[in-house]
Amino acid sequence: MEQRSPTHFTPQSDPSIGAGLTAEVAEFVLDTTYDAIPAAVIDLAKKSILDGFGLALSGSVAMSGRYVQQHLADVAGKGGATVIGTAMKAPARFAAFANGVGIHADDYDDTQLAVAEDRVYGLLTHPTAPCLPAAFAEAELRGLTGRDMLAAYLVGVDVECKIAEAISPRHYQHGFHATATCGTFAAASAAGRLRGFDRETLQRALSIAGSQSAGLRENFGTMTKPFHAGRSSEAGVVACDLAGLGWSATDKILEAPRGFFQAHGGGYDLNAIRGKLGNPWSFADPGVSIKPHPSGSLTHPGMTEMLELIREHGIKAQEVASVDVGTNHNMLNALIHHQPKNELQAKFSMEFCMAILLLDGRANLPEFTDETVLREDVQAMIKRVNFHVHPEAEAAGYAKMTTIIKVTLEDGRTIEGRADFGKGSPANPMTYGEAADKFRGCAEFARWPKDKSEAIVDMVASLDDMADLGRLAAALAA
Repeated sequence: MEQRSPTHFTPQSDPSIGAGLTAEVAEFVLDTTYDAIPAAVIDLAKKSILDGFGLALSGSVAMSGRYVQQHLADVAGKGGATVIGTAMKAPARFAAFANGVGIHADDYDDTQLAVAEDRVYGLLTHPTAPCLPAAFAEAELRGLTGRDMLAAYLVGVDVECKIAEAISPRHYQHGFHATATCGTFAAASAAGRLRGFDRETLQRALSIAGSQSAGLRENFGTMTKPFHAGRSSEAGVVACDLAGLGWSATDKILEAPRGFFQAHGGGYDLNAIRGKLGNPWSFADPGVSIKPHPSGSLTHPGMTEMLELIREHGIKAQEVASVDVGTNHNMLNALIHHQPKNELQAKFSMEFCMAILLLDGRANLPEFTDETVLREDVQAMIKRVNFHVHPEAEAAGYAKMTTIIKVTLEDGRTIEGRADFGKGSPANPMTYGEAADKFRGCAEFARWPKDKSEAIVDMVASLDDMADLGRLAAALAA
C-alpha cells in the first residue's frame, strides 16, 4: 500500500492552482476503455458489486427501506429501473435513491480509507453505495451490457475515492460525510458515461452534482446516514438529467477558488488526484474493504481480533471482568455511542461490538436489532467495556485503525491482542466465495428465494460476459 508523505493542503486563492482538473476527471471518465482496466481490478469490482446487491436486498427490509418504499409510492410502478428487493420500478433517479439507501442501511457496505500518513483514516468513503445504484439504473434502462456497467462503476468509484483522498482532512473533521459529498461525483460520472455524454456535458453534470453535495456526520447512528448515500446517488443522476437538457454550470467545480475543494475542505492535495485517476486504480491500491460485520468499519480490526481471542483462548462471557479497548482519538470521534439504546447507535459503538461478540460469538445482521441491544446481559456487558485512547495506537498513525485489546478475567488473568486492520480489508481480503457467503446471509435475512440468490452470485461472477442486464435485474426484483 502506497504511503504518501505529509502534504500541504493549499487553499484555492490562486485560480491557476489545479487548472483543468474537472476537465481531467471528465476525460478519464469518458476515455477509459474497458480493455484498459486490469483483469484483477475487474475481479475486485465484482466482489463489491455482489456485496452491494446483497446489501440492497437486506436494506429493502430495513425500516428505512420501508419508509423509502412509502416515499416512492406515487412515482413507482410506472416503468423505469428496478428498486432492488421489491416489485417496484421507478425513474432512474428514484431507483438510485432507494438502492443507495438500501446498500448503506445497515452500514455493512464496502469502504476505502485514506492512506497518507497525515490523513485521518476516518476520512473514508463508501465507494459502492453512491455509485452502483446510479450505474445499475442507467445500464438497466438502456439495455446495456455487463461490461458497460462494470466500466462505468469502476471509473465512478475511482473518481469518488481520489476526490476523498485529495480533500483536506478538515472536510471530515468538521462534520462532512465523505460518502455523501464525494459520492455525488461518482454517481454523475457513472451515469454520464453510460449516457454517452461528451466532455463538456459531463463537466457540467459534475458541477451540478457538486452543488448538491451534502451530508453531515452528526446524523451517524440514524436513518439519515444511509439517506446520505441514496441522496448522493440520486443527485448524480439528477445532475445528468439536467446537463443532458443543456442546463448551464461551471466547467471547473473541483478546483475553482469557490468550488468544491475550497468550500468543503479549505484546500486539497493536488498531487493526490492529478494524474492519479486509474493510476493506480483505487481497487488495486490502497484497495477497498468489504465488511464482515454490519457496523462502522472502525470497529472491525477490534472485532476481528476479539473473535480470534475468543476462539484461541475459549473466553466465556461469564468469566470476563472487564475489557479495555484502546485506539487513537479519531476512532473515538467516530464511534460516538458508548451506551447504545438501538441498533443504529450500536453500529457506532465499540462497546456493543465487543459485548455482542463475547455473549453471542457473532455479530451479523440478526444481532443488530433494537431487541438485542436492549437485552439485559448485553447492556451489562457494555458497562464492562472501557473504550479509550491508547498512546501506542495514537503513535501508530491515522493511516491505520490500530486497536489494542486487553481482556481481564474474573480470576485475574489477562488476555491481550492487537490489530491494525480487520477481515475483509486489503491486508486480509475476502475471496469471491467469502463475499458470496456474505451475500447469501444478506439475501436470507431478506427472505430472498435461494434460486434467485444463487443465480445472482453466478451472474455477477460472469458479469463481463452478460449481454443484457435484464436477467440480473429480474433476479433482484420481487
